[in-house]
Amino acid sequence: MRPVYEPAIRRVVILGGGSAGWMAAHGLSGLLGRRIEHITLIESSEIGTVGVGEASLPTLRAFNATLGVDERDFIRRTQATFKLGIEFRDWRDGRSFFHGFSDFGPAIRGVPPHLLWLRLREAGDETSYALHSVTTQAALRERFGPPLPDAQSILGTYSYGFQFDASLYGAFLRARAIGRGVQHIDARVEDVVLRPADGFIDHLVLADGRTLAADLYIDCSGFRARLIGQALGCGFEDWSHWLPCDRAWAVPCQSAGPLLPYTRSTARTAGWIWRIPLQHRTGNGHVFSSRFIGEQQAADQLLAQLDGAPLAEPRLLRFTAGRRQAFWKGNCVALGLAGGFLEPLESTSINLVETGIGRLIELFPDQGFDPALEREYNRQMARSYETIRDFIILHYHCSQREGEFWRYCQQMAIPDALRHQIELFRARGVVALYDSGAFAEPSWVSIFLGLGVFPAAIDPMAEVIDAEALAREMARRAQRVPAAAASLPAHADFIRAHCQAAP
Repeated sequence: MRPVYEPAIRRVVILGGGSAGWMAAHGLSGLLGRRIEHITLIESSEIGTVGVGEASLPTLRAFNATLGVDERDFIRRTQATFKLGIEFRDWRDGRSFFHGFSDFGPAIRGVPPHLLWLRLREAGDETSYALHSVTTQAALRERFGPPLPDAQSILGTYSYGFQFDASLYGAFLRARAIGRGVQHIDARVEDVVLRPADGFIDHLVLADGRTLAADLYIDCSGFRARLIGQALGCGFEDWSHWLPCDRAWAVPCQSAGPLLPYTRSTARTAGWIWRIPLQHRTGNGHVFSSRFIGEQQAADQLLAQLDGAPLAEPRLLRFTAGRRQAFWKGNCVALGLAGGFLEPLESTSINLVETGIGRLIELFPDQGFDPALEREYNRQMARSYETIRDFIILHYHCSQREGEFWRYCQQMAIPDALRHQIELFRARGVVALYDSGAFAEPSWVSIFLGLGVFPAAIDPMAEVIDAEALAREMARRAQRVPAAAASLPAHADFIRAHCQAAP
C-alpha cells in the first residue's frame, strides 16, 4: 500500500525576536527557504529582550557559516572579540584555571593525553597540564590568530568562539532575514486560539485585532513561553534544587586594560561574576542565589569589581533554572528561553538555540506532524539540556570554597548521570560522554583537573608506554605548545588589522 503524504508546511510564524527569534528566522529561511513560502516574525517593541552581552561556544562559527554569514563582517557588526575559553578565578582555594577550546594534544598509542599527564604526575612530574593546551597558553599571553588549516600543526588543533553584543547580533540577523523575505510585524499577541479537534494552535490574535495563522509556530517569547507554556500548557521542570542561582545583575562598563580573548568567571559569596570584553565596552554581571545573599549586597559586589566606569544602571534579572517538559508540542516548537534556562556559566544559551534549530530542520515535519518526530526531537533536546545542566552543576559541586552557599552545592544530592561521571573520573580518569553536541572530553577534563579532582588509579593502558620515552615526549610538547601560542599576534592587534568595528 502506497503511503499517504501530508501537505508540506508552507507558513511559519515565529513569536519573539532577540537572538533566538532571528536565528530561527534566518536559519529556516536560509536552509528551508524553497520549501517554506511564508515566514513571519512577530515581536513587540513594548517588550524588551533579555540580551545583556553574550559569549558563545565554537559552534556559533559553524552556524553562522551555514547561513552564509561572513565572520569578519559579523565581528564588526556586533562589536565582537574572539573567545578562546573561560578563566575561572577563586573556584578552588583562591586559584585560577582555564577551560580552553582545545584538547591537550594527540593520544599516544590510543591513550588520551590527560591520562598520560596523570601518570607522570603520579611519578612526581610537577609540569602543569595547562602547558599542553594551546588555547590556554594563547589566552594567558593575550594572543589570537585563526587556526591553521593543517591539522598536524599545533596551531591547527584548536577552535574559538566569540564575545559579542547580543542585541546587535539580533539586529544583524534581522536585517539579513528580512532581506531574505521574512515578514516582520511589530505587535503584541493578545490571544492564542487552539483547534478544538486536536489542541493545535489555530491562529494568533494581535492587539490591533488582526489574526495570523500558520502551519508551524516557533515560540521564542522568552521566559513568558507565551505559546508552549501559557497556551499549550506545557509544564516546566524546575532544576533550582541543583542550580540554586536565581538572580543576575547585569551592567556594562567602559573598557579598561588589554582586550582579552576570553571570558572570566570569578566565584563570589553566593554565585559568580562574569566579565566579557567587547570592542566598545565590557559586559559584566553577577549570577547569584537570593537564598544566600541579598540583592543589594550582590549588586555591591558586582560594582566593586568593575574595571571601568559603569555605562548604565545595573539591571536585575530573575529566573529559574530548568526546562520545559516538552520542547515540541503539537504544531509548536520552543527555542531559547521559552524552552528552558541554564545560567550562562559556560555560555551555552546560544548553543542550545543552534541545536534546537538544527534538529528541527533535521526532523522537519509536514502538516501531519508525525508524533515520532516530536518524540525524537524532545528526546534529543532533553538530553542536550541535561548534559549541559550536569556540566554546570559539576563546577559548583566540586568547588573548593567556604561559605553557606558553597557548602550547599558541595553537599547536595546530584543527578545520577553526573554522580556516575564524577565517580568514574575519580576511579580511573575516564569521561563518559552522553551527548556529543555540547562538551567533549577535554572540557570535562579541564573542569575536573581545574577543581582538583584527580583519579585514585592510573589507567592500565597508560602504564604500558615506556616511562622514559613518555616523559621525553610530554616534555617536548610542554615546550612546543607555549612557543606556538607565543607566535600568534596580540588579540587586539589582530582585531585592529582585520575586523575593527566602527566607533
